[in-house]
Amino acid sequence: MSEPRAAVRLAYDALTSEDDGRVCRDISDAACNAQPQNFLRHATALGLSKAADGLSDPKLVLSWLMTHLGAPSALVGLLVPVREAGALLPQLFTAARIRAMAQRKWAWAGAAVGQGIGAAIILAAALLTDGALAGGIILAGLAVLALSRSVASVAYKDVLGKTIAKGQRGTVTGVAASWSSLVVIGFALVLIFFSDARAFIVLGALALAAGAWVLAGVTFAGLAEDTGATEGGGNGWHAAIANLNYLREDSQLARFILARGLLTSTALAPPYLVVLAAGDSGAALEGLGALVLASSLAALVSGYLWGRLADRSARQVLIWTGICGAAAMVLTLTFAALGLEARFWAMPLALFGLMVAHQGVRLGRATYLVDMTGQDRRAAYTAIANTVIGVILLASGLFGAVAALFGAGATLAVFAAMAAGGAIVAHGLKELGDG
Repeated sequence: MSEPRAAVRLAYDALTSEDDGRVCRDISDAACNAQPQNFLRHATALGLSKAADGLSDPKLVLSWLMTHLGAPSALVGLLVPVREAGALLPQLFTAARIRAMAQRKWAWAGAAVGQGIGAAIILAAALLTDGALAGGIILAGLAVLALSRSVASVAYKDVLGKTIAKGQRGTVTGVAASWSSLVVIGFALVLIFFSDARAFIVLGALALAAGAWVLAGVTFAGLAEDTGATEGGGNGWHAAIANLNYLREDSQLARFILARGLLTSTALAPPYLVVLAAGDSGAALEGLGALVLASSLAALVSGYLWGRLADRSARQVLIWTGICGAAAMVLTLTFAALGLEARFWAMPLALFGLMVAHQGVRLGRATYLVDMTGQDRRAAYTAIANTVIGVILLASGLFGAVAALFGAGATLAVFAAMAAGGAIVAHGLKELGDG
């Protein structure tokens, strides 16, 4: 074995701690032989993409940027719906097209480059325009990014299932989440300690995000992927309706989507937590860095652990993340009721717990969905789940109305109930782990 290949194998063994000989479950012999190299390419490419996500987070970074540029608040309010719905809703109609590709790594690689282009559009808008024009162009760039992400999401789970063995999939995504969080932690610390240069730092972060996505695409294109079945590769409404039939045929898929829908509360809650903490202090500079730091620290300490647990039981991950998310939101409400929300440690602590839960939701749902079905239905199931969740997120603007009428605390109480409900629904899922 050559020295580079020996180094790859050593790194793979260290990360997976695989010592029971069961390293090739649910993949071909060729994919098994290439798994060490593929594992590191997955961890690198996905980590680059996750780091870029953190550097250009619509809920935090882009909302601050649009406000800084003087964009109308109505446009700022469209950031999260455009990002989430644009990334999820098209998937029902793109899954069949992706299925027509014998090697779906090219779909993910191209989509990563597309996300880089979207980030570059946002950067150009920030450099060259301001006001409503800047807001409109930023939303257009975010739409490009979101649509590219929708393709990547469908393709990734299918490629992951073909190139990484069952029992290692949660680990590879956990490794990517953990190392990428270090990048975002650095970004947060720079924001905190060099707050006078915040605008310049945010622009630099967007440039880094664009480059990271392009590099991720190049890295992913080097995967050793078997050619796959391409039957059912037609596209359009007929394929979409045919995919929806799986909801009637598979009760576990329907239950999984319901649990995932309830657990979206962990993604929707952070802005309302920040509203409780901020008040009229106007401490936007410190707030941005602190929020990014709490989120990235949570990913760092929990990503790998959630990934390892997901390889044993993704169902248990979904249960525990629902419980943890609900507990974090109850803790937030308790701090607010005791008048502690303005303390420098209170809301960051609650936010940290919430982000730990959200990290687990993301890993648990991805691993469970890949493990619950074979290659013949994996892309279709991914598209169905993501499209239904996209509709839920598109309707999440209703929670803004709840907050306006009853306050952020009432909205967080609803989210806490949703998270607890997600844990209960997940408890009824079949146990897929075998280790």
